Amino acid sequence: MALNKVIMMGRLTKDPEIRYGQGASGTIIGAFSIAVDRRFKRDGDPDADFFNCTAFGKTAEFLEKYIHKGTKVVIEGRLQNDTYTNKDGQKVTATKILVDAMEFAESKQASAADQPKAPEPDKDGFMNVPDELTEDLPFT
Repeated sequence: MALNKVIMMGRLTKDPEIRYGQGASGTIIGAFSIAVDRRFKRDGDPDADFFNCTAFGKTAEFLEKYIHKGTKVVIEGRLQNDTYTNKDGQKVTATKILVDAMEFAESKQASAADQPKAPEPDKDGFMNVPDELTEDLPFT
């Protein structure tokens, strides 16, 4: 019996790319990458590892509707090697995760706390511009 199972938790590095397959089935495909923090960090080493992921069908629909850059998710899937020849004629092997299941790894409220908040308008309806930004404005 062969076993190929991966479970990871990380944050999306950018908004997912969604495509729709050709033909009658029109399968939805979602491509994204996640950053997974390293448990132990040595000076000079990266703090995280980055993994390319692909989701299909209902999992890709969930991805399209609810997941965006910075969202912390838990993914379950399997590793797959893609081998191709690049434009220089060199054989290249890339590993990606084919995602079978995905879920949120934090509450919506916790996720929103990580997002910058828009300034509140004054009673006259205008927003205050922080002093450090006024020098970038074309007018003052």
